[in-house]
Amino acid sequence: MRIARFSVDDEPRYGVVESNDPDGLDGTVAVLDSDPLYRPVQLTGERIPLADIRLLAPVIPRSKVVCVGRNYAAHAAELGNEVPKQPLIFLKPNTAVVGPRDGIIYPEQTQDLQFEGELAVVIGRICRDLPPERADEVIFGYTVGNDVTARDLQKTDGQWARAKGFDTFCPLGPWITTELDVSDLAVTTTLNGETKQSGRTSEFIFDVPSVLAYVTSFTTLLPGDVILTGTPAGVGPMLPGDEVAVSIEGIGTLTNKVIQRD
Repeated sequence: MRIARFSVDDEPRYGVVESNDPDGLDGTVAVLDSDPLYRPVQLTGERIPLADIRLLAPVIPRSKVVCVGRNYAAHAAELGNEVPKQPLIFLKPNTAVVGPRDGIIYPEQTQDLQFEGELAVVIGRICRDLPPERADEVIFGYTVGNDVTARDLQKTDGQWARAKGFDTFCPLGPWITTELDVSDLAVTTTLNGETKQSGRTSEFIFDVPSVLAYVTSFTTLLPGDVILTGTPAGVGPMLPGDEVAVSIEGIGTLTNKVIQRD
């Protein structure tokens, strides 16, 4: 099942994407009566053509976006870093989240804005001290993420809060896929149609259950929290006017354009 958060006017709504198109470009949305993260799925009976809606970020995390750094050996190597011996964790604020087709703002503080396409895990239940074998019990589903990074600020600051945390630095979408084996999915990023990143989730240093166990050993995850699982090799710069698209097999494509701040 693919759960979308969308609007027709100004009010966010939720629905089930009904489409034979793997990217969901044609078809309808079966409207739900409420946010399915907090109430069982209940259809209203209303259906709206996908062409008539605006897709929003499929979830706004209640408290945090938890990110895993250097979770692909090739990505660690391309930036001159060693492979971590345990998950390298940092946070993004929920104010960084934007949806499909929303602009990624190029801040004046950076001269090196980069894309990082990633699998995103959406948490569905409160969890703490989670054993890896129970990870499936707390996962609501999966979406596509872009861990936008001001690479020069990441290097100069030492810690990553500013480099990773600007508004618009966490695009998510296009929807949440609730039933998916994520052990070996293709992750691809294109810039203006040219492939820049191509990896597979089977290349993770730390798989999703291991990451959830590690994160919940020190902090409680809440429904709607998002885990970004790390990016393949091939990260690179973006400039205003560029279009970046992250595709994950079995989920879909998240597309955003880089814009200059007004």
